[in-house]
Amino acid sequence: MDIIISNSSNKPIYEQISSQIKDLILTGELSAGYQLPSIRSLAKGLRISAITTKRAYADLEAEGFIETVPGKGSFIARQSKELLREEGLRRIEGYLQQALEAARQADVSVADVHKMIDILSESRSDGRSSEDQGAL
Repeated sequence: MDIIISNSSNKPIYEQISSQIKDLILTGELSAGYQLPSIRSLAKGLRISAITTKRAYADLEAEGFIETVPGKGSFIARQSKELLREEGLRRIEGYLQQALEAARQADVSVADVHKMIDILSESRSDGRSSEDQGAL
């Protein structure tokens, strides 16, 4: 499990850790029952405070992504489909907010953004890449 910390990121380090672990869970790279490194071990490997790692693990546990067994460690929890779907929707919402902000800055209408989404969606369903679709 590779976690990369960026000191230039606007995100706090504990959020970078929890976000990357969530990504690994959502992509299936970490499955239920996988034992995470201990808080101290991860902190040492990343050269950060154990308090920071503990905060990341606490947030993941509060959100239902990991379970901590006293004396044994932290493990990836069994995920309900609804939890995974909800997390996916939350991430998509964030990406869409970024896309809409970029469109606003480029003076692109929401209608044009909808067209782009439709084109990208159609290209995925019929096997063509978005480059094959041409311009709006």
